[in-house]
Amino acid sequence: MDIIDIPTEQTTAATNAILAVIVLVAAEHLKRIGKHKPWKKNVWVCAFYLLFIATTLGAITHGFIMSNEFRSLLWHPLYLSLGLFVSLFVVGSVYDVWSEYIARRILVMMLVTGVCFFVLTIVWSDSFIIFIIYEVLALIFALGGYTWLACNKRLRGASQIVAGILTTLLAAGIQTNNSIMITFIWQFDHNGVYHLIQMIGIMFLIIGLSMSIRSSE
Repeated sequence: MDIIDIPTEQTTAATNAILAVIVLVAAEHLKRIGKHKPWKKNVWVCAFYLLFIATTLGAITHGFIMSNEFRSLLWHPLYLSLGLFVSLFVVGSVYDVWSEYIARRILVMMLVTGVCFFVLTIVWSDSFIIFIIYEVLALIFALGGYTWLACNKRLRGASQIVAGILTTLLAAGIQTNNSIMITFIWQFDHNGVYHLIQMIGIMFLIIGLSMSIRSSE
């Protein structure tokens, strides 16, 4: 496959690839910490691995010339990975806000929800809007829980996680605006800007999660 010659697609692919590296490093980092909270750690590690798959596929679909049929085929595992990532994000949030017991009880239900989201992306013409709605609802739910934890000082790292969620919500809002276009050395459209902001959000999440997992060590 040849590299695509559209500048904004090139920067979208490049920022997707950088984001993939960041989330892979995050997953490997979380694997090495939190011996006293293995279940929580494993939920977030799996979530970041799923996000790594999605961002890697995103880099491929935006970065290379390919047939529309093959590109559409790649979007299926991408959306499945994103749906399951969001589901595990909710499970991880429930663990911190309520308990491991409740998080375990809703795990299967949330994974099924993620698969149902994936099925909707197949039958619905505007799959991206479906993902944005699913992501925003999950993030608002998590934001409420972690804000409560931060205000009551019940979880170390909760403030950093709140910052990560707010940054991600900002990024999601920007990605829905197709008119956004900036030039800073290279050209970035709404997707490229989304990835740049999302990198900051992921860093906040990694810091907060690391602090919360290590709090019992």
